[in-house]
Amino acid sequence: MKWLLITLACLQLSECLIRVPLRKGKSTRQYLKEQGLLEEYLRTHPYNPYTKYSGHFNHQSLATESLSNFLDMSYFGDISIGTPPQKFSVIFDTGSANLWVASVYCYSPSCQNHNKFSPSRSSTYQPADQPLSIQYGSGSMTGTLGYDTVTVSGIAVTNQEFGLSETEPGNSFSNPEFDGILGLAFPSIASSGVTPVFDNMMTEGLVQQDLFAFYLTREADASGSEVVFGGIDPSRYTGEINWVPLSQETYWQISVDRITINGQVVACDGGCQAIVDTGTSLLTGPSGEISSIQQGIGATEGYYGTYSVNCNAISSMPNVVFTINGIDYPLTPSEYVLQLEGSCMSGFSGMYLPSSSGGLWILGDVFIGPYYSIFDRGNNRMGFAKSV
Repeated sequence: MKWLLITLACLQLSECLIRVPLRKGKSTRQYLKEQGLLEEYLRTHPYNPYTKYSGHFNHQSLATESLSNFLDMSYFGDISIGTPPQKFSVIFDTGSANLWVASVYCYSPSCQNHNKFSPSRSSTYQPADQPLSIQYGSGSMTGTLGYDTVTVSGIAVTNQEFGLSETEPGNSFSNPEFDGILGLAFPSIASSGVTPVFDNMMTEGLVQQDLFAFYLTREADASGSEVVFGGIDPSRYTGEINWVPLSQETYWQISVDRITINGQVVACDGGCQAIVDTGTSLLTGPSGEISSIQQGIGATEGYYGTYSVNCNAISSMPNVVFTINGIDYPLTPSEYVLQLEGSCMSGFSGMYLPSSSGGLWILGDVFIGPYYSIFDRGNNRMGFAKSV
């Protein structure tokens, strides 16, 4: 006689094994029904869609952080630092790995009109006596490092090392909507060897799953954007999740097969490398290849490297299709065109970010908006599904 082992959840939240004899002429379903076990089996079977993903979206044990959408150009949410907590708005940035906020030590013009962290107001703050300097694609900061409790959507990370800005040159961080940046990339690119916030969440067992997921609205100033730590929100996407292995564990870097318009390859011929970056507003790539895309969609070059499109022509413009790990991810004109106060701008931009394999593409918010994006540290992979 053969036996089928079926795992059922016990009342004590442990697991028990039930041996079910497989008899010729009697199905497993029929046998379970006769024994009064069918309903429990269907509820707990690992291939039941709800069971398979229930660990991801049990909202009572996940941390969902609402994000504000500023003109489809930046997304930020609230965290707190210290005891008692001092509140800050930060950009949750998968393209960097450090947490820093404006501080009382900063007198740069960009630090004005921001919440500033004050060490003297926190009983749990400890100085690290180490400098911090970060250079971004646009903008930079210098400061000092310290330790304190950092709370993100109810998750309290104790003794988290973070940066207190002392200088913020230029105007990149003058936007009063956010006070700093919380990096979510890998520790290998963290400045000054700091352990990123999410790594400490994983190490301390503060998240249900070692992953986080972004849902970004693409209507300027619309609400509903969010980042979920420790799981995914199935109400934010439709269809299957397609998984893509990381090609490098620094940024969230993946391989792209090609980029096409109307079936013709216009960029990334033969494959290219891209990083998925919530901290970059546009979708960028090497200037020559971006120019081919701009030509393919009928965009016209303007000032400072920007490209404009005719707002009345959006409905007739072509899709731009990114093929990743054999799956097509089309961007429609309404998804790659930014409409701001009556003018329309292409969401593609030329920028050379060097790598060992040539210029890196950046799949910024223009791509993440249409595609629910899951950053899976437990399996070192990205997941994409069509956003709703």
